[in-house]
Amino acid sequence: MIEVFHGGPTEYVRRAAVNESAKGPAMILPKVRDPRFVTIRRGGTLTDADHHLLALWAASCAEHVLDLFESARPEDPRPRQAIEHARAWVRGEVKMMQARAAGGHAMGAARDLRGAARHAAYAAGQAGAVAHVAAHELGAAAYAIKAARAAAPTGEGAAAGRRECRWQRDQLPEAIRELVLDDQRLRNEICWSVFDC
Repeated sequence: MIEVFHGGPTEYVRRAAVNESAKGPAMILPKVRDPRFVTIRRGGTLTDADHHLLALWAASCAEHVLDLFESARPEDPRPRQAIEHARAWVRGEVKMMQARAAGGHAMGAARDLRGAARHAAYAAGQAGAVAHVAAHELGAAAYAIKAARAAAPTGEGAAAGRRECRWQRDQLPEAIRELVLDDQRLRNEICWSVFDC
């Protein structure tokens, strides 16, 4: 069960760490949801406009590494479709459940892969899921960074990851920039520390 906690962003991460301590670190999403990533109609503080910006940014992050999947599996359209569904959801052309389902299909495309192609498909899947849970925005970014690292020549992965992280930050719309940067700081540890850039 996911809990929405209204004690502030630092407190939600601390409580998530306590909740996960027996099982090891959480991956991407903490158990306690940050209300800044929950829409107003669901009891949080996220506006629809900012939710849309998060989805578009996540789609851009995933698309930036999509070729790493498509070069390995050119016949599989699922990750590209997830990115397209994320953008179509923002335009009001598909329902949230359709974007979410497309994200799930993209993650299915990743399952039998390894390395950069797998991470790129997961990035697309996370982008599709932003329509359902806005906090998946960081999953799309984190997996894209992991894809860039995995695709780099031996010994150059860390530098490639930092370049990808900086590129992503350059794409952030001003309206959500501080929100995302703070989210990266708070969740960096459960996102494989990929936001140290």
